[in-house]
Amino acid sequence: MSQAMDQEPVPYEDPGAVPYGNFPNYYSFNPPENRISLLTPGLLRKFLHASSEAKNQKDHSHPILAFDVGCNSGQLSVALYDHLMESSKPSDGPSDVHFLCCDIDADLISKAQASNPFPDSITYMTLDIMDSSMVEGPIHRFLDGLGQSTFNIGFCMSVTMWIHLNHGDEGLVEFLRRLTTLCDYLLIEPQPWKCYRSAARRLRKLGRQDFDHFHTLSIRGNMAKKITCILTREGNAELVHRFGKTVWDRSLLLFKINRST
Repeated sequence: MSQAMDQEPVPYEDPGAVPYGNFPNYYSFNPPENRISLLTPGLLRKFLHASSEAKNQKDHSHPILAFDVGCNSGQLSVALYDHLMESSKPSDGPSDVHFLCCDIDADLISKAQASNPFPDSITYMTLDIMDSSMVEGPIHRFLDGLGQSTFNIGFCMSVTMWIHLNHGDEGLVEFLRRLTTLCDYLLIEPQPWKCYRSAARRLRKLGRQDFDHFHTLSIRGNMAKKITCILTREGNAELVHRFGKTVWDRSLLLFKINRST
């Protein structure tokens, strides 16, 4: 996943060899603290408490469920889990938190599973979120196993660009729509458009075929604004909080999904 600063990190494996952003050493140059430090203590928990109460009529026996899409080798997933647990108070509702974390790269998921400090609470799964059978299959089975129909929150951290480059404009819109059907809140970190150019440039330097959709994308420019527009049109979601920008100039945006009654 590319950096938005003047000097980008150089992963030990060429970026062109991992066209989905699945760098094996990603957290060595973008550690979890880059995101976690922006999250106001207790604020996510406050939103999720309200979500859990609305779904379960104040039955605090139901856990908070989180879905981390594109989790890489899992360090950020663990940090997000710790963040939610550390901000837990008796008045905050459910103290139990369960994560389903997925990535398209089976090797990264194997690493995440091997180093998982909370195997009873964090589940890692090799999964292509763009494969609709995965939504109808393992994702819904995970939710059914915990007695819920949606996740309280979905995390999408520097993933949207890779979906967009590999699946085009329609793929990006479908990806975001899919997340809104699965999650009550979404915390999204979109990559800026200059990251798209950098990813395409690195691919060309390696003499590899360009991304299939890069030159035909019509959704471009201010990607944080574009993604906000996609999510909020027709009242499907609302932007409820901005957590600022990371050192890589990437916004952390929290959306609440509006369910029709």
